[in-house]
Amino acid sequence: MAIGMNTDQLVMLSVVGNVSSPRVPAGAVYRVGHDGQPHIVPATGGIAYNVRVGDRAVGWAGDHVEPAVSLRNPDDGANGGLNTFACVGNTATVVSGAAKGATGTVTGKHGGIEHVMVDFAADVLGQLVPGDQILVRAFGQGLRLDDFPAVSVSNLDPALAAVWLTGLRDGQLVVPVAKTVPAAIMGSGLGSDNVSRGDYDITLFDPETVETYGLADLRLGDLVAILDAGAAYGRYYRKGAVSVGVVAHADSYKAGHGPGVTGLLSALAGEILPVVDAGANIAALLGIGTARPEGA
Repeated sequence: MAIGMNTDQLVMLSVVGNVSSPRVPAGAVYRVGHDGQPHIVPATGGIAYNVRVGDRAVGWAGDHVEPAVSLRNPDDGANGGLNTFACVGNTATVVSGAAKGATGTVTGKHGGIEHVMVDFAADVLGQLVPGDQILVRAFGQGLRLDDFPAVSVSNLDPALAAVWLTGLRDGQLVVPVAKTVPAAIMGSGLGSDNVSRGDYDITLFDPETVETYGLADLRLGDLVAILDAGAAYGRYYRKGAVSVGVVAHADSYKAGHGPGVTGLLSALAGEILPVVDAGANIAALLGIGTARPEGA
C-alpha cells in the first residue's frame, strides 16, 4: 500500500558541490586505531572506483572510506547548504568536465569531513576528476508521513520513501531493515544537535555484539534500525525509541568510530516496527551501486 506523504509541500532546491580530493594534513599521515596500532590507508574524499553502495562496509584496508564520489563545496556556507538539504535518493547531475550531463544518486552524508556521497555508473566514475561540479536537486527535508505524525523524517527523498515504506501492521509503520543495532555501540555523532547533516557511527570493537547482531557483513547502503536511540532533533539514548538510517561510509580503526549511518526516520514510542530483510539496501531499492546492470 502507498504511504501518504506531504510531497506537494516540499521545495526542490539546487545545491552544488565539487568532487573532493582525498586530503592528508601535514603531520597527520597515520590513523591510530583503538588498539594503538598506526595505519596509512585510503580514507575520505575522492572517487572510490571499486567501493559502491551494496559493497561491504567492513574489512576494507581503509578508514571511513566513502563509496563512489564524495562532494564538498569550497565555500563553507554553501557546503552547509549542500550537507543540510541534500537527501538520500536525490538526483545529482554533473555540470562541468568530461562527464557533464551524467546523472547519479545521493547515497549518504558524512559529518566531520562534511561530505555528500553520490553514486554514478562506472563509466561516469572513469570520466570524473576532482574539482568537477555536481548539482543536486535537493528534495525531501520537511517530509512528513500523513498517518504517522510522531515519526520524524530527515534526509529522505520521497521517491525512496515510496519504494521502501509500503506496509502497516497493527497501527505501526513497517520499516524493512537489513540489520538491527543496539544503541550501546553507537559512537561518533552521538549528542549532535541535529540529524539533518552528518552521520552516526556504529563501533565494531566488541566481538560478542558484532556476532550477536550479525554486523560483520554490514554493507554500504544497508538500511539499519538503531534500537533504544532517539534522533528527531539530535542523537541520544532512550529506551524504546527506534532510529533508522542508511550506512553511508565504511568502517574505521579509530576508537568511537565505524560504519556511519545517515539518519532517515526516528520514533520514540513504538510507531516504527523494524522488520529484518537482508535485501533492505538502497542499491537494490534504487538500482544503483552494485545493483546497476553489469558494467554500469
